[in-house]
Amino acid sequence: MNRWEGKVAIVTGTTSGIGSVIAERLVDVGLTVVGLARRKELGEELARTLEGRKGRYYHLTADVAKEEDVLNAYKWIGENLGPVHVLVNNAGVLRPTSLCDGNTTDWKSMLDLNVVGLCMMTREAVRCMKANKVDGHIVHINSTSGHTVPVPVAAHVYAASKFGVTALTEALRQELVAGGSRIKISSVSPGLTESEGNPLPREVLANIPMLKGKDVADAISYIISTPPHVQVHDIVLRAIF
Repeated sequence: MNRWEGKVAIVTGTTSGIGSVIAERLVDVGLTVVGLARRKELGEELARTLEGRKGRYYHLTADVAKEEDVLNAYKWIGENLGPVHVLVNNAGVLRPTSLCDGNTTDWKSMLDLNVVGLCMMTREAVRCMKANKVDGHIVHINSTSGHTVPVPVAAHVYAASKFGVTALTEALRQELVAGGSRIKISSVSPGLTESEGNPLPREVLANIPMLKGKDVADAISYIISTPPHVQVHDIVLRAIF
């Protein structure tokens, strides 16, 4: 991890759940972390919490489903902090909605954030890394639902968005290899994880084994600590008790 000290990392969706834990972990190992999230007050609160750590944390209020916000974020980072070395695409949303009877607005909100937003963030990271000759690392926070369609029909369209992330991870790997780039791409696919945004009822969650944000942060720490010749393509995490 020493090679990342002082380097810039972007983490999306940092005002709750997994994202805030990932941001804290990267700050603690010495990176300069920029958190992109929509909720300004919570983002600024996290920034205050992380003051005095080994690295530094900056909050940018942004909706990564909006191209203007994505471009403005990269512009600010480039002008004020320098080139991006690590991107963690964590922002995502699950709207309980079925395929046969679902709501179009809910479908679009999931696809815009989980797929299109991830693509825009990734595109700009690759452009930045190539322009600055950075052998960086991009990590997608995927889901076990990106590999197997879950039984609850309310998660079927969400699963489609995460299957898209699985395909995009491999597609980017192929494009980078074809272009002779040493930028690495990895996917982390956790099962059910403790988060304030979980749409399942509390009485249901109480009887289901769940991962913690720390477990996902541990996986990311391992992935980006691998030597340059090692690329971790996908890690699947499941709670067992």
